[in-house]
Amino acid sequence: MIADPPFTLLQPARQMAALVLTSPHSGRRYDAAFLAQARLDAQSLRRSEDSFVEELFAAGPSLGVPLLAAEFPRAWCDANREPWELDPAMFADALPDYANTTSPRVAAGLGTVARIVGAGEPIYGKKLRFAEAKARIDTCWRPFHEALAQCIEDSVARFGHCLVLDCHSMPTPLGRMAGRADVVLGDGHGTSCGPGWTDYVESALGAQGYSVRRNDPYAGGFITRHYGRPREGVQVLQLELARGLYMNERQFTRGTQFSATQERMANVLAGLIGALRLWGAAGPDLRAAAE
Repeated sequence: MIADPPFTLLQPARQMAALVLTSPHSGRRYDAAFLAQARLDAQSLRRSEDSFVEELFAAGPSLGVPLLAAEFPRAWCDANREPWELDPAMFADALPDYANTTSPRVAAGLGTVARIVGAGEPIYGKKLRFAEAKARIDTCWRPFHEALAQCIEDSVARFGHCLVLDCHSMPTPLGRMAGRADVVLGDGHGTSCGPGWTDYVESALGAQGYSVRRNDPYAGGFITRHYGRPREGVQVLQLELARGLYMNERQFTRGTQFSATQERMANVLAGLIGALRLWGAAGPDLRAAAE
């Protein structure tokens, strides 16, 4: 197993608002066995990472909300996929019937066990066994999602609703392609999060100086689609932040604007927590207020 425990859950002394923060792709524990198995070195494997994202949102627990972050790397097991999105070409033995072998993510090489890193380079020099994929899912994917489901359940029990902010980063060139956006918010085209909360977060990010797009090119992954049930009081909004704003993308180091970006994200969180306490499950209607 590459990470024990496979996640870090930072809980506030007392949860102050119905907000849960997740960072499923910022794990960076690359153990020797994985590096020996891969045809790529550790630096190349990191191209799939959302490096340091959990640190950008580290103010969450001190502001009164939980933060759940994967410790295992995305290149090892992707917590933002269905549990069995697997490419049969990667395996020496047959996959079970319940495996999803035809999803767009699998076709792109980015299933639950990825075939390539974000740059398109193959990870492995030889085929895997299904038992290995199952072990990764059982020891990494499942515990992460059990913890997330419990955080959501606890928030709903305490507040009657929950908003999950699923935190990611995107390569800066992709951000520039997306209308030079600094941030892309994904709400499944309005299916995973009510428009009031998406509007609010977009406005809060704009107030910090960021340009924002919605759902293009990222509308949300498994976490957004699976947990987002606005009619049942669970909203999920994915946030993708351009890496060039806070880090050196070639060297995988924190950039000169890292602390400033942390502060801006803390400001967004503080405002969001206040809004959740004020408006509750109904959420704000910024469009109506502007009319």
